Amino acid sequence: MENSTKEDYRIQSFDMETQNLLKTALKDPSSVNLDKVSNIIVDQSLKDQVFSKEAGRICYTIVQAEAKQTNGNVFRRNLLNRLQQEFKDREETRLRSLQEWVCFVTFICNIFDYLKVNNMPMVALVHPVYDCLLRLAQPDALMNEEEVDCLVLQLHRIGDQLEKVNNQRMDELFFLLRDGFLLQDGLSSMARLLLLEMLEFRAGGWLLSSTAHRYYYSELAD
Repeated sequence: MENSTKEDYRIQSFDMETQNLLKTALKDPSSVNLDKVSNIIVDQSLKDQVFSKEAGRICYTIVQAEAKQTNGNVFRRNLLNRLQQEFKDREETRLRSLQEWVCFVTFICNIFDYLKVNNMPMVALVHPVYDCLLRLAQPDALMNEEEVDCLVLQLHRIGDQLEKVNNQRMDELFFLLRDGFLLQDGLSSMARLLLLEMLEFRAGGWLLSSTAHRYYYSELAD
């Protein structure tokens, strides 16, 4: 993660000018417009699900490079401001485009995973991330496999970290998941399987036993 000379950041989908801007930002952030860079990264993350999973690593590298170079945090501040704006508009985004909403959740969770302050998750992101995950656990979202899938992927990735910083909200989230699993009519068999796996995953200390792993993943493969 420290090695910013590796250029496997999935930036090939951009035009050449933007690729060069991002490559420069990764190595020499003080020489580029970091507000523009953060907007490019967020815009792409909202429309490209593959990129939204990689973007945290790009942001981490730029943050580290800027801190080393000038001891500054311009990029991080711009990024958080933009995330705050997108977070405020999240319900409109969800109604307009489910794909964009899922990309946004993936992106904000990715940023939470990568950007740390003194090796601790950023406090400013804890409640927004929980709010997004709780939205994915509402009855209407549980009817949609794309949203259930997104929720499960994020909890696999950051559930353990999130629980450590706020156990109470994780309990609140899992009450919703348990109720959805037990009480909600009309869930697809895939959604039900994913929810059950998630309940077991947390109960097992954010680990699945090898037996459970074989059970769920053979079912999912089928």
